[in-house]
Amino acid sequence: MRMKPVLSLLQFTSVLSLGKTLDFDLFARHSWIFPVAGYIIALLVAVPVFFITDTTLAAAVAVAGVILLSGAHHFDGLLDLGDGLMAQGDREKRKRALTDRYVGAGGIAAGVVVTLLLFAGLHAATSLISALIIGEVAAKFSMAFLTAYGTPFKEGMHSYLHQFAKPYFPFLSLLLCIPLVLLPVSPFHLAVAAIVMILCPMGLLIVSERLFGGVNGDVVGAANEITRALVIVALALA
Repeated sequence: MRMKPVLSLLQFTSVLSLGKTLDFDLFARHSWIFPVAGYIIALLVAVPVFFITDTTLAAAVAVAGVILLSGAHHFDGLLDLGDGLMAQGDREKRKRALTDRYVGAGGIAAGVVVTLLLFAGLHAATSLISALIIGEVAAKFSMAFLTAYGTPFKEGMHSYLHQFAKPYFPFLSLLLCIPLVLLPVSPFHLAVAAIVMILCPMGLLIVSERLFGGVNGDVVGAANEITRALVIVALALA
């Protein structure tokens, strides 16, 4: 895999300083590489977490790390989706709530609930670092899934990525998740994570098409946050 698409991906999904800004098309034409960003972000966050012996503090640092390292870009999408889901009225009113610049009660509720689930899941995990890596890679898979299959309802970043995406891209993304078997996690737990990783974006796709008439960048960003949290919670419960 060439490095320029990966660097372009990281410039899109993180706040990492990686030199001159690359052509966004380098990533847009290879959006199936989303999980690569998951590995890199999770490993960078895992470095300080590894040296923290208190599990509560380690979980808190991990939560802060993945949100801040991504520039809260995807977290912002979660807040917008929360507003869209809680809006009352027809499809157009929901779309306005989803896409406006203001954060309402629905957005705050979505942010709090998903963050609490993420923190609790990491705190309860048998191996916090393994759960962190699996959750972050799964989160990026969900973005690749929605980028390929989520029909845009407006012009924007998602519609731009979607026009380059191919139906087989999520299958390539799934192949990038295979190295997760090297982690000290049982096959059963990995199977549970895989099921949740696929069901989350599928569910968001169905809900978004019904309520908003399609998908936008906010929904894709929210999928990152929701999938990460639910996969990690599923690992803890399993």
